[in-house]
This record gives sequence, structure tokens and C-alpha cells, in this order.
Amino acid sequence: MNAPAKTEEFVPAIPAGVFAETVTSVQHYTDRLFRFRMTRPESFRFRSGEFAMIGLMVGDKPVYRAYSIASPSWDEELEFFSIKVPDGPLTSHLQQIKVGDTVLMRKKPTGTLVLDALTPGKRLYMFSTGTGIAPFASLIRDPETYEKFDEVILTHTCREVAELQYGFDLMEEIRNHEFLSEVVGNKLRHYATVTREDFPFQGRITDLITNGKMFADLGVPHFDPAVDRGMICGSAAMLKETKALLEQAGLTEGANSKPGEFVIERAFVD
Repeated sequence: MNAPAKTEEFVPAIPAGVFAETVTSVQHYTDRLFRFRMTRPESFRFRSGEFAMIGLMVGDKPVYRAYSIASPSWDEELEFFSIKVPDGPLTSHLQQIKVGDTVLMRKKPTGTLVLDALTPGKRLYMFSTGTGIAPFASLIRDPETYEKFDEVILTHTCREVAELQYGFDLMEEIRNHEFLSEVVGNKLRHYATVTREDFPFQGRITDLITNGKMFADLGVPHFDPAVDRGMICGSAAMLKETKALLEQAGLTEGANSKPGEFVIERAFVD
């Protein structure tokens, strides 16, 4: 009697011209947020704050989305912080990855949330909501940020307290890091707020800027274009409102080609 024929499992081919990297760790924060790390190609270079197109093979086709690289440019691995969307073309699959799985990445990083796009200043504000903290996770772990600025203020606004945890973990990692803790010293400040739960600091960051509470809480003066610089990453509404507030204070928007007093990441806005 002949043995039954074995069925071969279909393994989709990796597209040409992209990196295929291995997941090294996955951490789920809430039912909406997780971070993961993966191997870094030896030839891959990026500036802290840039984003890359990452993806997975879904069926026999690759699906990509823009993701800020959350790890600093010196890190031997690549880190990403992601939202979970149940029916998202990519995130519905990405949220299920495990250590050892393969993630695709296109070879060219880009983005406007880089230090080169800002003119020299003394105080750098990083305004983020939700997973918009990701590019700043890269920049606050880059020594160059502290060479260029005397004070760095990271604001992170979420709906619920549990969604702030990634930011608190970053602060702890920096405090415990062998060389970063010395480089950063007391230059980095973390201002976390929530909008739907009780917390010491509550409210949308734009409201806290408008009513002056953010400045009072931090003990700093209102925006001054001579010394203050800004970076913004979040929802479309938050970008628009924060941009307007900075412009009202006299700051001008910059870009890689023409540095200014603040920059915005538009890649993630529909």
C-alpha cells in the first residue's frame, strides 16, 4: 500500500529589495497597544526620529505601513510601538507576531522629526499622543539630542492611564542605562496626561497649553521662539491645533530642506 502523499505547507516568497528581519521580543501593554523589537540589518542606517515602511506577508502579498523607529540610531536592534486595529490590513496580523517571526522592512527610512530639521535652541518640546510617542522614544535615547538642547520636555497624552506605560518604561530604561543615564542627567522631563481617567495631570495637551497649566506644572515660561523648539506627532486634530498654538507664539515650521522652530510628522495622518 502506498503511503499517503504529504501536503507541503505554502510559504510565501519574500519580496526582492526588502529586509526580512526576525522578531526578538514582544510586549503587550493593553488590548490596544504593544511594542516589539527585531533584528537590525547591518547595512541599515537611519537618523533618530525617522520612520520606515514595515510589513508582513498576508497571503501571498506583502502589506506595508509607515512606522516610526522607536529605537535610537545607535541601537543594535529596531524597536516599534504599535496600536492594535482588529480589522487593520496590517495591524490585525502584526499584533499576533511572536519571537522568531519574520517582519519585512523597506530599505529607505525617511521623516521630518529629526534634529537636522530644527534651528538651534535651548528647550525642545516633544508633543505626542498615543503611539505618536514612538519617534520621541528614539530621540530621547540619542545623545545628540542632549548635545543640542539644555532641556527636553516629552509630553504624552492618552485616553487612559494604562496607555501611558510605554513612556514610563522609557524613562526607567534611561535612568538605569549605563551611559545614557549620565548623558541625559536631569535634562529630560516627562509630562504625561490622560483625558478619560483620574490622574495627577488631566486634559488634552492643547488645552493645557492654552490655559497655561502645562507651563505652570513644569515651571517654565510660555513659548519663546528665541529658545523653544517643538516636534509634534499624533492625531490629525492634535497636529493642527498644536501647530496653530506654536505659530501663534511666533514659531515657524521647518523641514529637512529648510530648518525651523518646529516640525510635524505627517506620514501617519490620513
